[in-house]
Amino acid sequence: MRVIFMGTPEFSVGTMEELIAAGHDVCLAVTQPDKPKGRGKEMQATPVKEKAQFYGIPVFQPGRVRDPECVEELRKYHADVIVVVAFGQILPAEILELTPYGCINVHASLLPKYRGAAPIQWAIIEGETVTGVTTMQMDEGLDTGDMIMKMTVPVEEEETGESLHDKLSKAGAMLCVETLKALEDKTAVFEKQGESPTEYARMLTKEMGNIDWTQPAIRIERLIRGLDSWPGTYTHWRGKVMKIWRAKVSEAAGEAAGTVAEPGMIVSVGKNEFTVRTGDGDLRVLEVQMPGKKRMETSAFLRGNMMETGDLLSRE
Repeated sequence: MRVIFMGTPEFSVGTMEELIAAGHDVCLAVTQPDKPKGRGKEMQATPVKEKAQFYGIPVFQPGRVRDPECVEELRKYHADVIVVVAFGQILPAEILELTPYGCINVHASLLPKYRGAAPIQWAIIEGETVTGVTTMQMDEGLDTGDMIMKMTVPVEEEETGESLHDKLSKAGAMLCVETLKALEDKTAVFEKQGESPTEYARMLTKEMGNIDWTQPAIRIERLIRGLDSWPGTYTHWRGKVMKIWRAKVSEAAGEAAGTVAEPGMIVSVGKNEFTVRTGDGDLRVLEVQMPGKKRMETSAFLRGNMMETGDLLSRE
């Protein structure tokens, strides 16, 4: 097939590469405009743009995909299908209906669950044990088009947002190739979506990572894993921001668990970890990061910092 590929972040890149490897003619890559990044504010190309340039694929970066000149630019390529993977803008009807096969989207959840911008992270935060990817025929709704194919992916006990991202990116790439073959063979089956059983997987913000210690330990532990690697979770200790990158719910029923303490209070300090009281249960903190420092095992942090039982971690 002659394919226009629309995508922006690293998650999208694998699908574009699989389409090329499967023999499809990716004639154009459409991605978001370059943005300033880092302290120097140098313009940074999107991962899709960088990979497209590697393959010699023309790149188009419209500021607003709804502008009439954008639609006319896409029309010039006479594509059979448009594949959309985490592009970042809502497509108008003119683009959805531009090609014979329309727009096929790869979404990182088992639709209709977790429609929205951050399905990977919310699946972990909400405690799912299984998630996956879905290909669908796009319509003008937000992730509401007819489903074509699905592939399930287990969510491991210590899964992070980053590790699940990588697994779903690979699964989505394979599923997209299968979906285009089914479209070509006219064997694709389209299934209407029902109501979503989950809340909209809203976009992540840095503020989401500010740990509320009144929440249950299991909920905080899942939040820490879900927001790894961005935006990460954090708390405040002795006036400094402490990022927490890895933690486990405490199974102990001993001294720490029986200690009378308010949420956020450190109830025990060991050689390799410290334990924090939450709204329900205790949380063992195993990896942290202080301002200006790299991520480190809690054991390394404790060798250089005097933390004491009774210290309080807070939201501000």
